[in-house]
Amino acid sequence: MEAKATARGVRVSPYRARLIATLIRGKKVSDALAILENVNNKASKLTKKVLDSAIANAVNNESADENTLYIKEARVDAGPTLKRHKFDSRGRIGHKDHRTSHINIVVATRN
Repeated sequence: MEAKATARGVRVSPYRARLIATLIRGKKVSDALAILENVNNKASKLTKKVLDSAIANAVNNESADENTLYIKEARVDAGPTLKRHKFDSRGRIGHKDHRTSHINIVVATRN
């Protein structure tokens, strides 16, 4: 049994979000929630929201027991980049790209 949740277009860099996703991949749900609570990071707060949604999907839609869930897949893909310009030296235009992410989490029951 699997349940998934996705957050698309989240305003955090994919590089920073992937660091958090690698911390929780393959862990039990209770351990992953403890890790996300103790990491002081914007990406960890957003990943915790997605994980809570995936757990709720598993419990409510699939009638799974929360104690047997583990994180089967935690993936962060790059979303669209918001391209902004700023003035640079010598009359040039510099770039300030605001990167976004798609956070995907799949939880499953362990046999």
